[in-house]
Amino acid sequence: MVKQFEIGIFGGGCFWCLEAIYQLLRGVSQVRSGYAGGDLANPTYEQVCSGNTGHVEVVQITFDPNIISYEDLLDVFFTVHDPTTLNRQGADVGTQYRSAIFYRNAEQQQLAELKISEIEQQKIWDQSIVTEVTELKEFYPAETYHDDYFQRNPTQPYCQAVVAPKVGKFRKKHLDRLKPNLGT
Repeated sequence: MVKQFEIGIFGGGCFWCLEAIYQLLRGVSQVRSGYAGGDLANPTYEQVCSGNTGHVEVVQITFDPNIISYEDLLDVFFTVHDPTTLNRQGADVGTQYRSAIFYRNAEQQQLAELKISEIEQQKIWDQSIVTEVTELKEFYPAETYHDDYFQRNPTQPYCQAVVAPKVGKFRKKHLDRLKPNLGT
């Protein structure tokens, strides 16, 4: 019997973008913004944004592997951000925005490394993939005001200029993966 829920943790730029996208996927029960990969326990948003803690803005995705696989989450990850830009996504610059996969077990590590290898062989990108694949040591939830940020703040300028276009592009490309009633 397959486990009821599993967790994946990804960093690919601002966590508001990733959260808004992964929340739309059928089989995803929860997406939580947070921080991983740094040296400071319980960092704040301001500390992480300073670029001095080593943390990445990440999303923790709780999903039902009977509905959506970890490989599916990886496929989405590599289509919603640029995995070839070191320490940046668009105008968001700093180590906290680096492309990262934090694995929780050997299977996730193997799947992530295999997916990167496949993408490199397909030569989808002109540049090499710089996504780090690192064992998760600790996930620190972000402050609660980051929860459902895009849903609660759709008129905020960053949401209109950056998050909304990414979500729109994702919805068009992945209609078959959206939760019911989100396809239109």
